Amino acid sequence: MTDASQCVLLVDDDEAVRVVLSAQLRQAGIDSVEAASAEEALERLASGAIDVMVTDLRMPGMDGMELLQRAVRLWSDVPVIMLTAFGTVPDAVEAMKRGATDFLLKPFERTAVLGVVERALRMARRPSQPPPLPSGEGLAMVGALDHLRADILRAAQGTATVLVHGENGTGKELVARAIHDSGPRARKPFVAVNCAALPEQLIESELFGYEKGAFTGATKAKPGRVELANGGTVFLDEIGEYPIPIQVKLLRLLQRGEFERLGGTETLRADVRFIGATNKKLEQAVKQGEFREDLYFRFVIPIRVPPLRERPGDVRALVAHFTARSIEANGSRRMGVDAGAMSLLMDQPWPGNVRQLENFVERLVVFADGDSIGRSDVERELARDAARGEGAVSGALDLAGRMRDAERLAIVEALTRTGNNRAKAARLIPMSRRSLYNKLKEHGLLEWHPGQELPRSKQRPRT
Repeated sequence: MTDASQCVLLVDDDEAVRVVLSAQLRQAGIDSVEAASAEEALERLASGAIDVMVTDLRMPGMDGMELLQRAVRLWSDVPVIMLTAFGTVPDAVEAMKRGATDFLLKPFERTAVLGVVERALRMARRPSQPPPLPSGEGLAMVGALDHLRADILRAAQGTATVLVHGENGTGKELVARAIHDSGPRARKPFVAVNCAALPEQLIESELFGYEKGAFTGATKAKPGRVELANGGTVFLDEIGEYPIPIQVKLLRLLQRGEFERLGGTETLRADVRFIGATNKKLEQAVKQGEFREDLYFRFVIPIRVPPLRERPGDVRALVAHFTARSIEANGSRRMGVDAGAMSLLMDQPWPGNVRQLENFVERLVVFADGDSIGRSDVERELARDAARGEGAVSGALDLAGRMRDAERLAIVEALTRTGNNRAKAARLIPMSRRSLYNKLKEHGLLEWHPGQELPRSKQRPRT
C-alpha cells in the first residue's frame, strides 16, 4: 500500500486513456491528477505535489521524450514512466536510457499498471542522496574503469531491468552484485540462476518452484529462486540460453510481477529486480527467432563489461589484488611482483579475461621460488600452459590458441573416459549438455567417436 499523500500525474492527449488509468489507480488507493498535454504537465510538476509521472510517448506539440528530458533536468526526484504501443518500444527503451524508470505497453492490464506504478512510488520515497558505491571484492574484480563504475551506480539507483553483456570471465556476475549492493535492495537477497548449468526441464522448477506431486519425486512443495529473492535481486546468468517457453513465463513476471509454481494453480506475486547476463548478441538471437523480442526490450539498461585486452591498465591493479588474496588463502609468505613479471603479465591478451588472470596469479604465488614473483616465474607458467596444448606454440603471447587446444583435449578425454556418453562427459568437464554440443561443433568433433583418428583442429582467427 502506498502513502495516502503520494500523487501520480497522468499525461496523455487521449482522455479515455487518462480516465482508465485514473480509475485503476483509484481502486488501488492511489491518488492521481491528469494533464492533457506536456505543457500542462510541466505546470503540474512545478506545483511540487507530484511524486510519479506517467506520460504518453507520442503527443501533439511537445512529445513525451522532450517532457521526460525537461522533467529529469528540473525534477530529477520524480520517477517517469512512459506509455507506448509495442511498435514504439525501441523509443521507450531509449527514453529509459535518458532517465525514465520504466514503461507500460498499450493496451495495458491493471496488474501491470499497479506493479510498475507502485515500484516507482517506492523509489520516490527513497532519500535523494544515493549510497556510495561499494569498494569490496566485486569492484576490485571488475577493475578500475571509471565509466563502468559510473554505469553500475546509475543502474543501481533505478528499478529497470539490466542486461550485462561481455565475454566469459569478464566479471558479469560481479557487476550484477555491485549493482545490487549499491542500490536500495542491498539488504535483501541476491539470488543467482545459471541456466546453462541446468537441464531444460529443471529450469522452470528452479526459477518458480513446484507443488507437491508436480512430477515424480516431488514429495513436497518447494519455493523457487524468485520466491527466495523476494524484495531483492535475481541474477539470470546466460539469459540467451533460456528456452522460449521459459522466456514467456519470465516476460509475464517482468511485466506483471506474477507467476505460478510448477504444477500449481495459485497466482503468486514477487517483488524482485532482474539483472540478466549474456555473452551472446541478443539482437542476432532475436532475428533468428531464438530470443523473444518483447523480452529483449524488457532488458532496457545495457552495461558492457569490456574484455581485459581492452583495459590492460587494469591488469596491474588486478594482479596486486589477486596476489594479496592468494597469499592469504594459501598461507604463503608475503611477496611482491617485480617490474619484469608485471610487464610480461600486462602484455598477455588474457582470452579468459579476469577469471584466467586470477587463476594464473594464484599459480604464480604457489610456485614462486623467491621472495617476489619474477619474469622467470611468469615465463615458466606460460610454458606449462603451452605444454598442455596439442602442438608446438610459437611465442608466449598465443594464450588463446593454447587454451583452445587444452579445451579440445579435455573434451576428447571426457568423451573417451565415458565411452562417448555426452551427458556423462558434460558432467565430468563440467558444463551443460548444450554447451558441450556447441563446443563439439566448434572443435569439429560432432561426428567423432573414441577410437577414431582425431580430425584436424579448426583454427580460429586471433583477436
